[in-house]
Amino acid sequence: MKKNIFLAIALCIATFSVSAQKQTYLEMLANQPKWVDSVFNKLNRRERIAQMFFVRAHTNLGQKYTDSVGLVIKKEQLGGVIFFQGGPVRQAVATNAYQKVSRVPLIVANDGEWGLGMRLDSTISFPYQMTLGAIQNKELLYKMGLEVAKDFKRMGMQMNLAPDADINNNPKNPVINYRSFGENKYNVATKTGAYMKGMQDGGLLTTLKHFPGHGDTDVDSHYDLPQLTFSATRLDTLEMYPFKELIKQGASGIMIAHMNIPSLDKTPNLPSTLSKPIVTGILKDKLGFKGLIISDAMDMKGVVKYFKDGEADLLGIIAGNDILELSENSDRANKLIRKAVRQGRIEMKTIDESVRKILTAKYWAGLNKRDTIITQGIVAGVNRNTSNALVQELANASVTLLKGKEYIKNMIPIRRTAIISIGVPSVTRFQKEISKGFYNSVYYVLDKDASAAQISNIAREIGAFDQVIVGIHDARSRPANNIPLNAGVKNFIKELSGKNAVFALFANPYNLSALPGLENSKGLVIGYQKEDYMQISAAAVINNRLVPSGKLPVSILPNYKFGDGL
Repeated sequence: MKKNIFLAIALCIATFSVSAQKQTYLEMLANQPKWVDSVFNKLNRRERIAQMFFVRAHTNLGQKYTDSVGLVIKKEQLGGVIFFQGGPVRQAVATNAYQKVSRVPLIVANDGEWGLGMRLDSTISFPYQMTLGAIQNKELLYKMGLEVAKDFKRMGMQMNLAPDADINNNPKNPVINYRSFGENKYNVATKTGAYMKGMQDGGLLTTLKHFPGHGDTDVDSHYDLPQLTFSATRLDTLEMYPFKELIKQGASGIMIAHMNIPSLDKTPNLPSTLSKPIVTGILKDKLGFKGLIISDAMDMKGVVKYFKDGEADLLGIIAGNDILELSENSDRANKLIRKAVRQGRIEMKTIDESVRKILTAKYWAGLNKRDTIITQGIVAGVNRNTSNALVQELANASVTLLKGKEYIKNMIPIRRTAIISIGVPSVTRFQKEISKGFYNSVYYVLDKDASAAQISNIAREIGAFDQVIVGIHDARSRPANNIPLNAGVKNFIKELSGKNAVFALFANPYNLSALPGLENSKGLVIGYQKEDYMQISAAAVINNRLVPSGKLPVSILPNYKFGDGL
């Protein structure tokens, strides 16, 4: 009896210690630690404003570039640094150097929507959000968030400029697309929330993007200013839905998009980033968001096209952003902001509130204690077996069967089977995996630009086979629309579709609309992207070793709709 009582007490203590382990960032904002006061009170006006600027850094552009960023950080005493392409060891070395010259520790950030692999070589890439949108078990996304947080912390980073909360309801979107969890607002909110919570519970500051919603644009804001012409009601009930839900769930940060939205602010050519009615009026006042508000990159054409010479930076601060990332010239911007304070265009009190939010974020992330990243073993440290196993688990849970459940179940392993990979120059992992289940098989490969002679040779030879299994591969580094297959290859796919062929598509699912005939195939598996882990999962479905549970996160009309999957 006593043993049971002690066990119950121990369980209660363990449960309490987990739940009381750490305040959330928002909880800490409401009761700011003394460290924030002590640092804030030592900063003059210029130094406070400098905390609101995060500079760009790369470690693949040579030591001269890396050192030049260090000189800017030392001179201006900026608030943070955002790393882009490079390698883990080089980035860790650069981070140590940058932190050493910063009187107030820097927030080190990365744009890692699918983990470190989005920016760094020799690191793990988790599946894209479009792939994850097919998964029905949100706990897997929470686990992914925890793993990403471990990777970031091992790299000495405190903030991820992710996840993407945009609803991709425009199949032709050139900038969001596969970066979104899909077209359904509820699915997007659920999946974004699970990933966000995993990262935040792992001690990482997160950034939902791109408010108020970049999913229904056909212009890339890196190159021009998109315009959203929808009504305020439509934006409130659709585009903003995930943001509103995740604000309630304790989102620590939100990034503002560069879009012109006349229904929310009639100022001509004004990007939402620079709009006080949108940033302060809607996000802060109407939706009650208390966390960090971060601009999208301030060197993008979508924001500087109409507001030049630092005016974009100034308007971004007046609008209510706490952090401006990648200013064209942060020193110039600092001078313009101080001048605006003197002229009464913005109150210093508003800037001070933002600076306190940034300093509280630094404390919450552990930057009040100076630390040096240990570079030894860092590559192994961010390539853990648990992460690789989770990647495969995510792939298994996402793979989607659209056609042919019974047909695939009744395929006979001993029959002569042609296994074709289309769109690649050599034999694929998919073919090797399939042959484990169909051991009387022959491989064929057809490149994306295959000649008519090559196509007819394969077409003639496979006539002697009982079964045909085809992988269609998009070999590009990013799974965009318009899969690059020539007309002859596409016509061959259409011809195969009318025969006894089973297909697996390793590409953005929107490409189904560019491959007519697949709807008539005997079987159709969607693998979403080209990586080996997706090929392993799709092969396991065709080999009847994996029961598929993925559902389409988007509609590809007229044949497929959101939620389809056998």
